[in-house]
Amino acid sequence: MRRTYWATGTAVLLALLFAVAATVAAASGSSGSGTAREQRTPALYSPDAGFARDMAVHHQQAVEMSFVVRDRTQDEAVRSLAYDIANTQANQRGMLLGWLDLWGLPKVLAEEPPMSWMSTDGGSGGSSGGSSGHGSGHAGHDMGGVAAKPGALMPGMATKQELAALGAAQGRDAEVLYLQLMTDHHKGGVAMARGCATQCRTPAERALAQGMVDAQQSELTLMADMLRQRGAAPRG
Repeated sequence: MRRTYWATGTAVLLALLFAVAATVAAASGSSGSGTAREQRTPALYSPDAGFARDMAVHHQQAVEMSFVVRDRTQDEAVRSLAYDIANTQANQRGMLLGWLDLWGLPKVLAEEPPMSWMSTDGGSGGSSGGSSGHGSGHAGHDMGGVAAKPGALMPGMATKQELAALGAAQGRDAEVLYLQLMTDHHKGGVAMARGCATQCRTPAERALAQGMVDAQQSELTLMADMLRQRGAAPRG
């Protein structure tokens, strides 16, 4: 288990360091000509911008669930995993929101349905002022069979009822429910990150997305083992 934690943490750390370096490089290079800067800036409805907005929301729920379970169990393995997930995803969320600031794009678009950037129309070129590439849902991209459940905003996300159940659980019940909810959450997150790794045009964002895929797949294996140790299994 320690080796799995180490491998997961190393993959995430490398992705974070690369993304930070690339972000700084992009920021320092943005003082060039207006034309060159516009070519580097993703469009409002591009996969780059859509992924940053959606994954920031997706990550926020993972952070919240991780803080909840840390108060519901004394099991060190679960508490350590929750701490790692909360720290990693909070840092990644900061990067995604920072890119939106760097690009001069809003963090929230009321008229944009969740996951619309995963349509196959693309639309990642041009400046932020354009609206080309505004997709019509995530049916255009293979989500690997992961779909948003009724009452959930995006694939893998928990419903209000599930969050309330986690907040009311204690001990082993809280551990099992957290691991099951986070397994679902990671499956949705991996599918989204694969979409960006394929569709996004910003190199640093693609690298961060691929780092998410690698790290969360490792954590999925770890969480399956932890569930087995508690006589439980992933849902579905």
